[in-house]
Amino acid sequence: MSDTFRFYPSLTLLPLTTPRGSSRIPQQFSIPGLSVSDFPRKSLIFPQKIGVSGGKVWALAAWNQEGPLQDLDDSPVSVELKPISSDTQFDRILGEAQQLEESVAIVWMATWCRKCIYLKPKLEKLAAEYYPRLRFYCVDVNTVPHKLVARAEVTKMPTIQLWKDSKKQAEVIGGHKAYFVVNEVREMIENECAM
Repeated sequence: MSDTFRFYPSLTLLPLTTPRGSSRIPQQFSIPGLSVSDFPRKSLIFPQKIGVSGGKVWALAAWNQEGPLQDLDDSPVSVELKPISSDTQFDRILGEAQQLEESVAIVWMATWCRKCIYLKPKLEKLAAEYYPRLRFYCVDVNTVPHKLVARAEVTKMPTIQLWKDSKKQAEVIGGHKAYFVVNEVREMIENECAM
């Protein structure tokens, strides 16, 4: 199988660095044998990796070991955590999940919590791994009634809980490095969803 590079042309001129370290913008972008009019709106396939050095376009004969880009699937890279803003919405989400016999991941966070802010995009990437069989939601503890936070027994931020049959099954309190928290959440999901 030959490795190929799928290129969606959108010509953007980037500043190139000269040997003296000063920045310059090339006036013309050219590839021998191709002109800008040769780039249709559809994708082009190049059998080699393209690069720029000293204002000239060159190609590398080798491509990475991960394989061609067109082998990628259409699954999302990240899934936005759906916000929960009231206790009635929380109950409705748990009820729907119970009817579908699914688990739900609830991320309890606060806008003032730096670890929560840093962790959220990583959890959105994790949510994409389990999409659509597991839905992820987030709750800002400052915008919901305190009785909901107390009912969920949330004491620290961020807290990630797994709910099934309207009951809390497991939780991870994320007070340490984000990659540790993501791994712990992944383990929690795999352990609880395997049962």
